[in-house]
Amino acid sequence: MFLRKATPEDANAVLALWKTAEASESVTDSENEVRRISTRENVAFILAVIDGRIVGSIIAAFDGWRANMYRLATHPACRRQGVARALVKDAEKAIAEWGAKRVTALVDKDHAWAVHFWEAVGYARDEKWSRHVRNL
Repeated sequence: MFLRKATPEDANAVLALWKTAEASESVTDSENEVRRISTRENVAFILAVIDGRIVGSIIAAFDGWRANMYRLATHPACRRQGVARALVKDAEKAIAEWGAKRVTALVDKDHAWAVHFWEAVGYARDEKWSRHVRNL
């Protein structure tokens, strides 16, 4: 396995991974949006690749104040093999290099496997805050 930065050409393969990994759907799940985010500054869109196939993804972003990680996804056939841990570690490294002091992982609370993973790698659930969203 090796990790690399996503490119615009990876968009369809990434969307297929997210679907296979049962990632929660989002209004940004389109080829154009995935291509766009892969070229942004202060965004680490990292892919895990095995035998030329994308088997994992994570998006880490820092706006100078807040750091967030999104879209951690691992192909079901590659779970429990260190793929997600490697992606998180690489994303944390990028965020730290940008100067972030804290990072938030956005996790679908209905995906128990995801909640357990994040807790296992040292992320605590923040009961103080709730997230409010609005699609534009």
